Amino acid sequence: MAAVLLDTTVLIDLLRGRPGAVARLRALRSAGDVPHACAVNVEEIARGLRPDEEHAARALFSGLRIVPLRTDEGWRAGQWRREHAARGLTLSQADCLVAAAALAAGARLATGNPKDFPMDGLRVEHWPAGE
Repeated sequence: MAAVLLDTTVLIDLLRGRPGAVARLRALRSAGDVPHACAVNVEEIARGLRPDEEHAARALFSGLRIVPLRTDEGWRAGQWRREHAARGLTLSQADCLVAAAALAAGARLATGNPKDFPMDGLRVEHWPAGE
């Protein structure tokens, strides 16, 4: 049984019922893997909800384990932003916190935007966005 943190791109595809994402989630669960998210994902979804999606979004999150964000995750996210900025690459605060949550949970990260997650030690799984 392995943990998989679902990035917001994947959660949007699931919320909208996109067949590829739904099939990948079913395969993940069939393999015994456990889907996770974090508070950053919850905020991003809540911010972008369409008027008729709140009930479905709450139901989606009720079926996921939510990884807490603590001091260690905030520190790790800040280090990544600083290190990458020194090399001329700007990483978003949200992406760094999501990545830190994935590492804290020992999870791989499923995302539609793998280029947003160049952090060393992070296992990234590409779930193409919009599918």
